[in-house]
Amino acid sequence: MAQPHKLLLIWTGRLSKYASTSRVDSLHVSASLQGVKDSDPVVKRRRRSLVTSGGQDKLGASEGWQKQERSAQSKAWKRESPELQRPNHRREWDSKISSELSKLSLDDFPVERERMMEAQRKERRMEGQKERMRPREEHEVVFGVAPCLLALTQGRRTARKLFVKDGEASHRESVLAVCVEAHRRGVQVQRVSKKDLDKMSSGRVHQGVCLQASPLGYLAEDRDSVAPDGRDPPLWLVLERVQDPMNLGAILRSAYFLGVDRVVSSTRHSCPLSPVVSKASSGVMEVTGVYGYENLEHMLKLKAARGWQVVGTVGAEAEESPVPITRCSDFQMTKPTLLLMGGEGEGLSQQLLALCQTLLTIPAGRELIPGVESLNVSVASGILLHSLLSSRTADGRRADADAMPLETQDVLLDPLERKGGKGRTRTRTERSRLLDPAAVKLEVF
Repeated sequence: MAQPHKLLLIWTGRLSKYASTSRVDSLHVSASLQGVKDSDPVVKRRRRSLVTSGGQDKLGASEGWQKQERSAQSKAWKRESPELQRPNHRREWDSKISSELSKLSLDDFPVERERMMEAQRKERRMEGQKERMRPREEHEVVFGVAPCLLALTQGRRTARKLFVKDGEASHRESVLAVCVEAHRRGVQVQRVSKKDLDKMSSGRVHQGVCLQASPLGYLAEDRDSVAPDGRDPPLWLVLERVQDPMNLGAILRSAYFLGVDRVVSSTRHSCPLSPVVSKASSGVMEVTGVYGYENLEHMLKLKAARGWQVVGTVGAEAEESPVPITRCSDFQMTKPTLLLMGGEGEGLSQQLLALCQTLLTIPAGRELIPGVESLNVSVASGILLHSLLSSRTADGRRADADAMPLETQDVLLDPLERKGGKGRTRTRTERSRLLDPAAVKLEVF
């Protein structure tokens, strides 16, 4: 037992000696550090480096923990709502929620809801009007002999420069007339190549002349317009959503030739008064103005309240309608009339059809196969305008009653029979004989 006890005492003494030595060493180091003056630059740098490294270690540890937490949160958020990851989607979601809340709140207040909806409609109308009334380019290129000549002579545009094809084409009489008119009005004339003219007119038929001039637009609504004091009632042609410039140009040409008092068009979903329209109208667009209306429905109601008759148009195979359908040849125009023509494809809108008092149709001359049951809007406009303007009177009589030819009276007087010299019944079939007034008097009376 003595031997193990001695060994234990020896190990315990060694351990206590080691502990006391390390404690003395640590105290010695601490005392040496404390005993050094703070003014020593070496000590300051060491102390600063120790503090900085310790702070960075703490900051790095905290930042690493925060990054791990944020990455975990972002992964969870992406798994829960992947459609809201982009900021645009978040804004759309917020606006959708706000709009739904506003709708629910306005359901309890119908007056406020109607007021808000009216304000929104007015704002949309104002935005659309500003867009349409915004001036186009400062100039555009009119092409073709007739459009360029009439643009110069009518003075509705501000002409800037006339471009003429160089070569023998510039010596044609029609081209020389345009050049003379441009020179008389002080417009510069410049000779260019055909390639340049093709580029100016976008490859269309320019006939060797192009005119750089200010653009034309729809005329403003004339609220104080009254019916003319002439003997015949006025006829206005109202176009809704005609989008093809070639059709619009052809309609303007027919309306001007036949004597329409005014052409009106909707400003929405309608083609502008471009140089293509002017060329298709053979320059008529430079002569007569086209009135643009933001709200055709409102204008038609005002005219109907003043005694104008609103006449619409439908196809030959139109379905049954509460509005009476009349053949154009049977219609008689006795008071101021508005003739409505719809655009390509869909025709007149239901809002305008509901305002019509009569619907005119052009009867077909044969049985039509499916797909070609209707006419082009420009062709139909010409036929209907001619029919109405031929029948308009101020006193209710047909315009052609006084000038009715004798062969037409023959139809009204048939059948007439007269005994022949030998007792045979003879039917009057030779219309050429009715050209003689004496023969007509003999046979009728």
